[in-house]
Amino acid sequence: MSVPDCKLCVLCCARVCYCLQDYEDDFEVCDGDDDDVAREPESGETAEELPLARRREIQEIQKAIHAENERVGELSSKLFEEQGRTERGRGPGPAADVSPSETPACGIFLDFATASRRQKSRTQALKQKTRSTKLLRLIDLDFSFTFSLLDLPPVNEYDMYIRNFGKKNTKQAYVQYNEDNVDRDVQTEEVETQEVWTQHPGEGAAVSGGSERSGPLDAAAIVPKVNTPRLCSFLRAACQVIAVLLEEDRVALEPIWTPRAQDCTLRFSDSSAQLNTSLPFLQNRRVSYLHASQVQRRMVVSVHGRPGKAFAPLLDGRYVLCVWDIWQPSGPQKVLICESKVTCCCFSPFKAFLLFAGTVHGSVVVWDLREDARIHHYVKLSGCFWTFRTATFSTDGVLTSVNHRSPLQAIEPIAGSVCKRQSCVLSPFSSQEEPAGLSFHVASLDESGVLNVWVVVELAKADTAGAISDLGLLPGGRIKLVHSAAIQLSDSLSHKGYELRGSTQTLNVKFLPSDPNRFVVGTDMGLISHGTRQDVRVSPRLFRPQQQGVRPVKVNVIDFSPFGEPIFLAGCSDGSIRLHQLTAEQPLLQWDKSTDGRAVTGLQWSSTRPAVFLVQDDTSCVYIWDLLESDLGPVAKQPVYLDRLVAMTVVGEAEKTRSGFLALVLARASGDVDVQYLRREWVAPVGDELQRLRLLLREAL
Repeated sequence: MSVPDCKLCVLCCARVCYCLQDYEDDFEVCDGDDDDVAREPESGETAEELPLARRREIQEIQKAIHAENERVGELSSKLFEEQGRTERGRGPGPAADVSPSETPACGIFLDFATASRRQKSRTQALKQKTRSTKLLRLIDLDFSFTFSLLDLPPVNEYDMYIRNFGKKNTKQAYVQYNEDNVDRDVQTEEVETQEVWTQHPGEGAAVSGGSERSGPLDAAAIVPKVNTPRLCSFLRAACQVIAVLLEEDRVALEPIWTPRAQDCTLRFSDSSAQLNTSLPFLQNRRVSYLHASQVQRRMVVSVHGRPGKAFAPLLDGRYVLCVWDIWQPSGPQKVLICESKVTCCCFSPFKAFLLFAGTVHGSVVVWDLREDARIHHYVKLSGCFWTFRTATFSTDGVLTSVNHRSPLQAIEPIAGSVCKRQSCVLSPFSSQEEPAGLSFHVASLDESGVLNVWVVVELAKADTAGAISDLGLLPGGRIKLVHSAAIQLSDSLSHKGYELRGSTQTLNVKFLPSDPNRFVVGTDMGLISHGTRQDVRVSPRLFRPQQQGVRPVKVNVIDFSPFGEPIFLAGCSDGSIRLHQLTAEQPLLQWDKSTDGRAVTGLQWSSTRPAVFLVQDDTSCVYIWDLLESDLGPVAKQPVYLDRLVAMTVVGEAEKTRSGFLALVLARASGDVDVQYLRREWVAPVGDELQRLRLLLREAL
C-alpha cells in the first residue's frame, strides 16, 4: 500500500472514531458536577503532556475530518436529488410502491446535532416530571371540613297553618334566655394564685413585691399610668382658679383695688373694679385704645402711649400693650411692646391667643401669646421680673410691595360664621387647646381706602435661628402673615360723584358675622360703602343718612348685632346714630340729637340683650339705649367730669346660670382703667326680647 493510501485509511479511521465519540457524547447523561470537575484536570494534564508536533498533527486530522464530513454531506444531497428525478421520470409503476427505506443508497448520513437536542429535551422533560411527582407528594388537599350555607327544611301543612293562624289570640307567657349556653362549671380547673408581699413602713424604695414568676407583672403594676395632656389641662385650670382666689383675697386686703369702691362707681353700675395701671412700666402713659375679645369675653387689651419722662432704656421709646383678665385686675396677663404707635388691634376669632395690631406707619404686627417667655426680653422693675414680648411677625419693611402706605384705621378678623364662633367660645378656665395648624384671614384698612386681606399661617416647627425667607418673623416664632388680596375701596366711591372735597377717607370696616365675604366701610362723607371680597355686585352699594346730599360727616363707629340679625349701628361725628338694615339704603331709624350734637366716639351692642347698646361721645359722657323701653332716645346717661374718658369697650357673657354679666371698660385721661359692672336690668334679657325687637324693626319699615 502506498503512503497516500495509508494516510487516507488513517484519516477515515480517525473520522469514524471521532464521529462515534461525538455520537456517544451526545447521548451521554451528565450525572453531576463532580464528573466535570474531575475531567477538567485530566484534559489539562493531557494537553500539557502532548508535544507541540503531536498537537499540530491532531489539529490537521480534525480539519481533514471536518472537510470529509462536508464533502459527504454534499454528495448525499446530490444523490437524493438524482434519485428523486429518476423516480419522477419513471412515473407510476410497480417500482413506485417501494418505500424510501428500501431504496439503495450510497452511504448513511447520521445527524448527531438533532439527536443531541432530542436527548437534552428528553432529559429536561424527565427532570420536570420528577419535580412534579415530588411536589404532588407534598400537596394534599383537605376535604374533611364541610359546612352548610343554608339549611331550610321544607314547610309542612301544619307549620304553614301555625305560621298564618296560630299566633292569633296569644300572648307572651314567659321568656327564656341563655338557651345556647352549654358550658358547665366544674371544680377541677386550676385556680391561678400569686404571692405578693408588702412592708410598712418601707425600708427602701421597694415596699412591695411578689414571686419571681410574676415579677414582670409586679413591675408593670408599680409603674403608674400618667395621662400627661390631661394632667397639664388640670394644672392649667387649677392654677387659674387659684389665681382668681388669690386675687379675691388681695382685693379684700387692699381697698385700692376693691370692686365696690364707691368713688369710681357710676350710677347705672352695681359695682366697679380698677385695673392696676400703677405698675412701674405703666407710669405716665396714657391709654389710647381699648379692645375686648369677642370669644373670651373677659379678655381686654389696652394700648398705652410713650411715657412722659424717661424710665427704662428698653421701654422709653416703645408703646406698651397690656392683655388683661378683668377678674384678675392686679396685673396684666401679658405685656407687649411695639416700636410704632398702635392705632387699632384685635384678637384671633376662635381663641384669644393671637393679637393683631395696625400701626401709624401702615404695618401689621402679630403677637403669639403662647410663645415661651424665654425668647423675649426680661426687665427687673421694683424687685420683680417682667417679660416684655416683641412682635412674632411684622410686615414693616418686609412686604413692601403689598404693604400699606397710609396709617391703618381698622383691623378685623374674618370669622367663619356666627354659629362657629359661638360654638368656640372658651373662657380662661377652659382646658381645651386650640387646633393645630390653624389658618384664617385678617383684614386691614388704611385711611386711603386700601383693604388688604392676609392669611394667618401657623408653621409646623419654629426655627430658633430665624428664617431667611421670612425676615419679618421672630426667631423661634411660628405665626406669619401671607398677603392674599388687595381691594381698592376709594375707586368704588370716586366714580359715583361722591368725592366733593378731595379724596374720600375710609375710617373703619366691619364684616357681616353671618357672611364673612360681605363688609361695610365707614367714610368721612357720611356714607357707608357695601362690598364683597370676591368683587360680586351687592345691593345696595351705599348706605346713606336720611339727609339728602353729601356732607363732611365722619362715620366713626360701626357695629353689627351679635344676635344674628342683619342690622348694624353707625355713630357719626355730628352726633347722629343710624340703625341700618342690609337690604335698604336708608336707615330704619336715625337719631340726630341723641348726644346734643357731640361726636360719637364709641358705640357697641350689648352681648347679653339684643335691644340694648351703649354709646360714648367726645365730651366724656356714656349713654345706655334700650329700644324696647324707648326708641326715641337713651334711657340712661352718665357724664364723667373729673377724669374724662378717652376710650370705651364692652365685655360680658350671656346669663347661662347666674354668672352672666355686662361691664363697661373705661379708659381715662390720667391713664387709669376701670371696669363698671352694670345693673341686672341691663344684663338679664326680658321675655321674647329678640322677637319684640324684630317686630319693632318691621314696624320701622
